[in-house]
This record gives sequence, structure tokens and C-alpha cells, in this order.
Amino acid sequence: MTAPRQTPEEQGQVSDAVVGNWVDRHAPAALRPYLRLSRADRPIGTWLLLLPCWWGLTLGILHDGAFAAFDLWIFAGCGIGAWLMRGAGCTWNDITDRDIDGSVARTASRPIPSGQVSVTQALLWMAAQCLVALLILLSFNTAAIILGVVALGPVAIYPFAKRFTWWPQIFLGLAFNWGALLAWTAHTGSLGWPAVVLYLAGMAWTLFYDTIYAHQDAEDDALIGVKSTARLFGVRTAMWLRRFLVVCVSLMALAVLMAMLGQDHRGVPALLIALAGPWAMGWHMLWQLRRFDMDNNDVLLKLFRSNRDAGLIPVLFFAGAALL
Repeated sequence: MTAPRQTPEEQGQVSDAVVGNWVDRHAPAALRPYLRLSRADRPIGTWLLLLPCWWGLTLGILHDGAFAAFDLWIFAGCGIGAWLMRGAGCTWNDITDRDIDGSVARTASRPIPSGQVSVTQALLWMAAQCLVALLILLSFNTAAIILGVVALGPVAIYPFAKRFTWWPQIFLGLAFNWGALLAWTAHTGSLGWPAVVLYLAGMAWTLFYDTIYAHQDAEDDALIGVKSTARLFGVRTAMWLRRFLVVCVSLMALAVLMAMLGQDHRGVPALLIALAGPWAMGWHMLWQLRRFDMDNNDVLLKLFRSNRDAGLIPVLFFAGAALL
């Protein structure tokens, strides 16, 4: 009895995408390989890029007490921009990693190593996403535009980091949390120290969640010589995750204090509500830590995806404090 043959569309699905995602079910067939290249079938990355933007925006509002209609555009523009730049970044990552991805079980089904998209097509798709994102960036103030352009540096370097350092997650953190700086600046008009400290808190958070994520590929990475914090920490990973948790919560709380202390328009209740944001996020990260199992890929992926909820917590508390 022969095994049932897969259709080309079934073969095109990416192994670690959510089963029954909207790209595989509803997107036009011609667009599916490109949307998969942008990870549109795996939206968690867009959330992880977007949430620091919303942290920066809401903390900026808490800092100066000014809320204008343009902040709604910053909120929405960051959402669209995060989707586009996450897609462009993933496309660039897949172009540079096409040989590595073909050697790793979890990534061999991605569009380039599986032959769904050529490198030239991928480059054109990346350029198109960057151009649309640039149009959104140009609607912000000059300081934010400059920050947005500078952000391309960490994005370009990140795919190569795992070739020369055991800490590629630092480079991911540099790129993925840049929105905290940009959105704060888009709102306030200039970069401030609270935004910088918030950015560093986001980097600790990235080290936390991406170390969890990297354990899925630890064995394959060891075989092909790719470095990661998951391989570096090994059985000591839980101890390091605890450290990243403490650093993330502490720095985010410090950013809140720096942004709000001395501002006459904010009272003690607003400050306490804002400080509850990093505290509650820390409890969510602790929940992840208690369920961490470095040998169970299903658990690892579930915990990684749960960081959308973890990152949303400060946004809700900061927004709630701003309403007082």
C-alpha cells in the first residue's frame, strides 16, 4: 500500500507554522510563498517587533502627559511598519541562511531552501516591503526618521551573528526592540534616557524568549556549527533565563520611574499602575520559566509564542496609567 501523495500546496507549508493559518487557507496561491517568506503564517514575530514600539509610545505619553490625534497614527503606523519590516527582515534572514536552513529539519521547508522562491525573487520582495515601510517612516518627525534608518544596521548584521558569536540573541535584541526608541521619539520629538533604558529592558526580554526558541534547533545547530545562547547555556539555561527575567523587569521599572518622577501631571496612582506593568510581565515570564523544558519542542514553541501576551501586559498598564 503506497503512502498518499502530497499536493504541491501541502508540500509548500512551512513545518513550524500554525496549522490552518490564514496564508495556507485563504491567501492567493501566487502570493503564498512570499507571505511565508515574510512569516505572515507565523505572526508571533510581528508582535515581538511591535510591542516595544507600543511600550515606547505609551511611556512617552506618560512622560509628557500629551496625547494627540497623531499618536493614533503612530500606534497604527508602528503596527503596519512592524509587519512590513519583520517580513523584510525575515526575507533577508532567509536569503543569507538559505544553505543553513536546508540542513535544519525545522527550517528546510522554508520557501528558499524548498525551491518555492528564488533568491532574486526574494530580494525584490524584500525591497518592496522596505519601500512601503519607508513611506510610513517618512510621516514621522526627523529624529524618528533618522532612528528608523539607523535601525537597518542591526537588521542587516543579525543573520550573520550566529556565525561569529555565541550571543546572536543580543543582535536580535538590538533590532527587535528598536521600536521603543523610535516610537518614544516619534511622540516626544527627541530621544530620552527612559526610552534607552526601556530599550535595554526589551533586549533582556529578547534574550529570554529567543533562548527558549533556540533550544528547538540546538542539536541541528551543533551539527552544522551554528552558535546560540541555547547551545552556550545548555543545562544552565533556566538559571540564565531567571537572570534575564530580573534584568528585564528591573530595567523596565527603572524606565517608568525615570519617565514619570518629577512630572507634575502624573500622580502616585498613575505611577503605581505603570509600575505594575513590568511586575505583571515578570510574573508571566516566571510562569514560562516554571514550564520550561529544553527537551520538549512543543513546549518550547508554546512558551515562545506566549510572549505576545507577556509583552502586551506593560502596554495595557501604561495605557491605563495614561488615562488617569
